[in-house]
Amino acid sequence: MSLEHRLRAAWTRRGPVAVLLWPLSRLYGALAARERRRAVPMRLPVPVVVVGNVVAGGAGKTPTTLAVVAHLKARGWRPGILSRGHGRNAGDCREVLPDSDPRAVGDEPLLLRQRAKVPVFVAARRAEAGRALLAAHPDCDLLLCDDGLQHLALARDVEICVFDARGVGNGWLLPAGPLREPWPRAVDLVLWTEPSPTQPHTPGAFRASRRLAVHARRADGSRVPLAELRGQPLTALAGIARPEAFFAMLQAAGLTLARTLALPDHRAFDPALVASLPRGPLICTEKDALKLWRLRPDALAAPLLLDVPAAFFTALDERLAAQGYHPSHPPDTAP
Repeated sequence: MSLEHRLRAAWTRRGPVAVLLWPLSRLYGALAARERRRAVPMRLPVPVVVVGNVVAGGAGKTPTTLAVVAHLKARGWRPGILSRGHGRNAGDCREVLPDSDPRAVGDEPLLLRQRAKVPVFVAARRAEAGRALLAAHPDCDLLLCDDGLQHLALARDVEICVFDARGVGNGWLLPAGPLREPWPRAVDLVLWTEPSPTQPHTPGAFRASRRLAVHARRADGSRVPLAELRGQPLTALAGIARPEAFFAMLQAAGLTLARTLALPDHRAFDPALVASLPRGPLICTEKDALKLWRLRPDALAAPLLLDVPAAFFTALDERLAAQGYHPSHPPDTAP
C-alpha cells in the first residue's frame, strides 16, 4: 500500500496518526480561512456550475460532471468544461482536444473531452480557462467547473458537492483528516455517488449509484463484453483515490483478478513501471488507460457509469431558472 493510501486509511478514524497530525490541521484551517476572506471572485458572462467535493481525492466528480453535461445538452444548453488539469506537466491555459497528450492536459480533462464531446479548457486559474473557452466557442452558454469548489477566484451560480462511501471521514481538516474545508457548509446540491455505511446523509441530498459498463474499451475504441473476460486471470490496475472500490466492482462483475496494482491518484506511467506489468490480460480505469495505451495498447479500460436520479436534475434546472438562466436552444428530442 502506498503512503497516499495509508494516509487515506488513517483518515477514517481519529486514531494515533490523525491525532499526531491534528495541530497541522489547525494551521491548514487558518490559512484556508484567510484565503477565503481575501478571495475576489471573478464573474464570467455565462452561468457557472461547480462540481466538487470537500474531501481530498476523488468522490465521483468526473462521472457526475459527465452526467450533468449529458442532461444539460438534452435540455438545450451548450455547455463547456473548465478544469485545472491536476497532474499535468504544463502550466499554461489550453484547449483539450480528443487526441491531446494526457501528460500535457491531465487525464480527467481528456476523459471529459472524449466522453462529453463538449469544449474543455484547462488552466490553473479557472476564470482564465473560462475566458479562453468562451472566446474560442462563443456559442457556449454555460460552464461547468470540474473540481472547483475550493477555487474561490471564480464566481459560481450553482455548487454541487459530491460524496462517496467515505463521507467526511473522521471530520477533521487536512492533513489530520480528509476535509479540504469545514463541513457542513452551504451548497446548492449534494449528491452521494455511493451508499455510506458510517456517515449520515445530508438532509435533502440525492443518491446516485455507480456501476461498471457491461463492456470494456480497447485503445482503438472497439468494445469487449465483460462477460467474455470471465474465467481469465486478469491483472487489474488503478491509479485513483480508492482503487479497492474499482477492484471490488470488477470482482462483482464476475471477473477473476489474479493480481491487483493500486497506484497513487493521477500516477504517470513510465516505461519501467509498464515493463514490470505481466504480459497477460490487463484491465484498468478509463483515465489510467488514456496514459497507459501509448505503452500498453492491449490494455482494456472499464468505463464507470453513474445513475443519477431525475429529481437531482430537476433541482438543478430549478436553481438555474430561479436566477434567470435558461437554455438558449430547444431541448434535444433525439432518442
